[in-house]
Amino acid sequence: MKPQQRLQQAQDQTTSTGGSAGNLRIDVHHHIVPAVYLEELAPMKRLTPQSVNWTVQKSIDQMDEAGVAVAITSVTTPGLWLGSHASARRLARGCNDWAAKMASDSKGRFGMFVNVPLPDVEGALKEIEYGMDVLKADGVSLFTSYVDKWLGDPAFDPVFEELNRRKAVVYTHPNTCACCTNLVPGIPDAAIEYGTDTSRAIARFIFSGSAKRYPDIRIIWSHGGGTMPFLIDRYHAMARLPHHKEITPDGFLPVARKFYYDTAQIPNKPALMALKEVVTAQNILFGTDFPWLTSAHHVKGITEAGIFSNDELLAIDSGNALKILPKYAR
Repeated sequence: MKPQQRLQQAQDQTTSTGGSAGNLRIDVHHHIVPAVYLEELAPMKRLTPQSVNWTVQKSIDQMDEAGVAVAITSVTTPGLWLGSHASARRLARGCNDWAAKMASDSKGRFGMFVNVPLPDVEGALKEIEYGMDVLKADGVSLFTSYVDKWLGDPAFDPVFEELNRRKAVVYTHPNTCACCTNLVPGIPDAAIEYGTDTSRAIARFIFSGSAKRYPDIRIIWSHGGGTMPFLIDRYHAMARLPHHKEITPDGFLPVARKFYYDTAQIPNKPALMALKEVVTAQNILFGTDFPWLTSAHHVKGITEAGIFSNDELLAIDSGNALKILPKYAR
């Protein structure tokens, strides 16, 4: 099937699953496994079966099934930094070149976020320059934590200064920090720690003053902000503390509502209701976490939750994403 036919099929499917013609879905949380990444990590037994078995065609097929016109790609955990700056830089460049070629070959079906080799700050700055200026990426992908530091730590200030200068879109994905690997026997880190790590990063980024210092960055927090919506009273209380009042003079919510949050792994009524109450539907972007879950699974869950109006569903499908990724308007 030609790319134009796939786009038309996606548009038809969008209409039948709650969208409208001309308002195609944009998936901002979509993972790929570049060949260089697979070759490096598979022998180490660091990849899940979903990663090992991923293909470009599988991405496209499940996108078409649920009316997703464009997916913005990123590499997921365990990420690029495995203890060596040199290998992380090499992996970052290889993954980004591969993702850019995939996007070019797909004729509009894929965009990309630049994968960076943090905690190597110098390497990250070089890769941001290359990815944004040479590859023309849509934004930058960061993890919520690196070893023992969360986003908002002063160690990462040079990176955020550059991202703020560029008014960049920054997609974030959770990680497991050094403190909390394999905490509960028989429970994978992704089940609990990912949501918790996102919440830690949001708190660190806001209450360190980073959100105030870098107001021009458009940040996307994965998985609906993790457990943040369920800890809202505690965040409110922190914002009222004397040493935080200068950072959050109007409280926590006005800051939280400057961010975006994707729907990956939360296509269910309780999670979506909590997120909507905290940050409103205008802050929510469509995301799937493919290849772990599919676009169709998320469309079904978001629609059947019954908490969004048709206009809100259209905004989540793509309207909100187009505010920060306008080049995908059709």
